Amino acid sequence: MTDGGRRAFIGSFTTAGGPGIVTAALTPDDGALTVLSTVNGPPDPSCLALSPDGRTLYTVSETDEGAVAAFRVPGAGNAGHTPEQTGPAVPVHGDGPTHLCLFAGHVLTANYGSGSVTAVPVRADGSLARSASGVFPPTAPGPRPHRRPHAHQVQPDPSGRWAVGVDLGTDSVGVYTLADGAPARHREVALRPGSGPRHLAFHPDGTRAYLLNERSPTLTVCRWDAAEGTLRPLAEIPVLPGAPSGDAYPSGVAVSPDGRFVWTATRGEDVLSVFAVEQGPDHADHSAASEGTAGGEGAAGTAGLRLTATVPCGGHWPRALTESHGFLYVANERSGDVTWFAVDPDTGMPRRRGSIPVTAASCVVVG
Repeated sequence: MTDGGRRAFIGSFTTAGGPGIVTAALTPDDGALTVLSTVNGPPDPSCLALSPDGRTLYTVSETDEGAVAAFRVPGAGNAGHTPEQTGPAVPVHGDGPTHLCLFAGHVLTANYGSGSVTAVPVRADGSLARSASGVFPPTAPGPRPHRRPHAHQVQPDPSGRWAVGVDLGTDSVGVYTLADGAPARHREVALRPGSGPRHLAFHPDGTRAYLLNERSPTLTVCRWDAAEGTLRPLAEIPVLPGAPSGDAYPSGVAVSPDGRFVWTATRGEDVLSVFAVEQGPDHADHSAASEGTAGGEGAAGTAGLRLTATVPCGGHWPRALTESHGFLYVANERSGDVTWFAVDPDTGMPRRRGSIPVTAASCVVVG
């Protein structure tokens, strides 16, 4: 993208002193980041997403009003490094959008405060239309009716046919399509009550998904059927080798491009966990999923995953975890930095290589 080099874009919480959106140069050989510029756009740009061509950067504004904005990324021959906002931020008519993705010509947002999923049309030039196409609030309570819906993530599946939304409040995952430009629910999958699902990552083979749970430091391994748009929980395993010493709130999950490793980040414990992928999910212990929820007593091999190590995340309160070209990037919110790790291709072990200061860092995307 841009001038032939690679760039990383870092979101932050401006209400906590963050600089907004940071653009950093990325050195391919060692994964190192060097800050190039910052831009103040909408407040609290906590989650970012790049268009497939790398020319447009999208951000949420994680506020009570809730909005999304688009930024043009400087192209080849442009001496500047600062993305330029293409127009005013577009309201999403949902509170506290925490995540966004591109899906079927729209930007979808997961709105934590209102528990809804919103679709905003994307124009041919990458800019956003000045209206949200619709909001789809959950129509029924989850396994814990006293809890409110809290949509925390939405993303397309590997086939591009479905959008998958993770709801931390109702302990459920919704599978969506778009109908007349508005999100429409295809089905809802119940998870173990109290698990608090936060983020989901797909295996590159398109048949597996790993769902990270925030309220219990566990990972739910699921079978994904793109033909039917169905997600089936198989087993739930711990992301830590023992009982946590204090707060332990898992935050991010990533899968290696070759599908051999899974990594998770856990706040409080401030560690990255490394899993080796040993077998497909159909070899897992299915007894725990017989009632439609994932369970199991944590034997690390029952779900085709083996916990091999935990390593310090390089900071405090790792909010997000990103894999790119053999490196892991961790946004450490409370210590105010982004740390990168080189990954051993044989073992999946992350080795810390450096960091840059970014106050209230919340996410990293790499182009």
